[in-house]
Amino acid sequence: MSSPAHPPHPASATPVSILRLEDGQIESKADSVATEEPLEIQLSYEKRGGVRVTKSISVTMRTPGDDEGLAAGFLFTEGILRNREQLAEIVPVATRPGGRVTGNSVQVRLRPGAEVDLRSLDRHFYTTSSCGVCGKTSLEALRATGALVLAPGTPLLAPATLLDLPNTLRQAQRVFAETGGLHAAALFDEAGTLLALREDVGRHNAVDKLIGGEFLGGRLPLSRSVLLVSGRASFELMQKAVMAGIPLLAAVGAPSSLAVAVARQFGATLVGFLRDGRFNVYAGFDRLQTFDTAANGG
Repeated sequence: MSSPAHPPHPASATPVSILRLEDGQIESKADSVATEEPLEIQLSYEKRGGVRVTKSISVTMRTPGDDEGLAAGFLFTEGILRNREQLAEIVPVATRPGGRVTGNSVQVRLRPGAEVDLRSLDRHFYTTSSCGVCGKTSLEALRATGALVLAPGTPLLAPATLLDLPNTLRQAQRVFAETGGLHAAALFDEAGTLLALREDVGRHNAVDKLIGGEFLGGRLPLSRSVLLVSGRASFELMQKAVMAGIPLLAAVGAPSSLAVAVARQFGATLVGFLRDGRFNVYAGFDRLQTFDTAANGG
C-alpha cells in the first residue's frame, strides 16, 4: 500500500523576506512560497536494429520532489508507457553534455525491445493545447490511447464518506500548510481512508505524481479507488483518472463540460463542488448510495 504522503522535498518551499500589512501596521517577516522549477522528461528507447535513441518528451513547471513518479505518471497517462515491465529505470541526467546534474532533468529508460508508440505525443498536443480542436476530437484521442470503459456500480460509496474527504486532504497537506500555494491530489479507498497524497504547483503534475507512484509500485489499475483534487476538474484530469482505471474523480471546484463528457463516455463518476457539506454529481450516479435510485426516479 502507498504511504499517505511523502515527507516534503527539501526544495518544495523557498524562504523569502516580505513586508506584511496587518491591522494598519507594516512589518518585515520571513515567509515561504511554493517552489516552481522546470523538469525535462527524456525518453530513452531502442529503435529497430537495437539503436538506442533519447528524445526530450516534455518540459513542465513543477514543485521539486517525486520527479520519478511525475515522469512515469505523465508517460503512462499519455499512453506512451503501457505497463511497468517496459521500464528499466528512471534516472537524473545532466542538462548538457559534460554538465552537472541539476535535478531538473530525468531520463526514463525503457528495457531493450520495449515497444513505444510516440504517436500519442501528437494526441497529447491536440488534447492539451488551446488550439480550438473540438471536444469530439479530444474524446477520440483518448479512446485511441487504450482507455477502457469502467465497470459500473463499483465501488459503492456513502455520500457521508465523500463529504469527509476534503477535511482529510487539508489535514494531510504538509507543504500547503507552509506555503498556501500548492494543489493536491489524493487517493482514497471506498471507506474514505487516505492511501496516497501528492502536492505540486500544477494540478496535472500532482495527479501525475500520484498515478506515477502507483504505476511504479505495480498497483494499477486503481479500480476501487477515489481520486480527490483540490481545484477544478478539467478534461486532462478526467483523462488521467480514466487511464489509471480510477472509477470516481471528485473535485473541490467545478468540472468542465469536456470532463463531464469524458466521465459519461467511459463510465466514470464525476463529483464537483465537494465542499461545505455539499456536492454535485455530474456522471456515474450508480456509485453513490441513494443517488442511483434518485437518478432513475426511484
